[in-house]
Amino acid sequence: MRVTRFLMLLLAAALAASGCARQQPVARVPVAAAPGPPGIDNVVYGPVGVPVPVAAAHPLVPPPIPASAIAYAPTADEGPYTLDSGDRLRIVVFGQEGLTNAYSVDASGHIAMPLIGSVLARGATTEQLSARIAERLRQGFIREPHVAVEIEAYRPFFILGEVTQPGQYPYVANMTVETAVAISGGFTPRAFRQTVIVSRLVNGQQARMTVPVTCPLRPGDTVNVQERWF
Repeated sequence: MRVTRFLMLLLAAALAASGCARQQPVARVPVAAAPGPPGIDNVVYGPVGVPVPVAAAHPLVPPPIPASAIAYAPTADEGPYTLDSGDRLRIVVFGQEGLTNAYSVDASGHIAMPLIGSVLARGATTEQLSARIAERLRQGFIREPHVAVEIEAYRPFFILGEVTQPGQYPYVANMTVETAVAISGGFTPRAFRQTVIVSRLVNGQQARMTVPVTCPLRPGDTVNVQERWF
């Protein structure tokens, strides 16, 4: 009897001890929620925070013009103006009324004067042409000739592409691409208006340059207004 009671007391004490014992916390592992369906903003604009390349976002925008091309403008580095076909000159030979007159540079680049005949003007400045004429007059015609050459009218410029009236027009002093476009009736609705292509004779070679519309022009230039891409 005593043994049985003792066993019952031990069992009760064990149960009480197990009930008072603290349970150890169980570590919880966070579980990522399953992604839901994409919202309308993601469908239209793409994921937030992901940069979109400009070329991909705007495939129809013309590529940027290189800074070297935009920065181009005629400067003194090209040298003084040289004569060519289409220029009209006023040549004065002091004391010789028969030689003083207006002369045009023909298609071969020459002018034709009394007494001395054909004189090459293409590629020469007005000072160089004046010296050539004086040298020819010295050869048995005039002992000490004094010759002055000035430009009476410049050779024309040409404009084509996306302008209202493309063609050939007289050059005016200090004109720019904008002036040339205005003379030819303005841009068409499809014209690209930021830059144009100018063809010019530079150091005896034909050059094509992409320039802004504020770029100055020279006589004989050909302006090509491009069509925009969109």
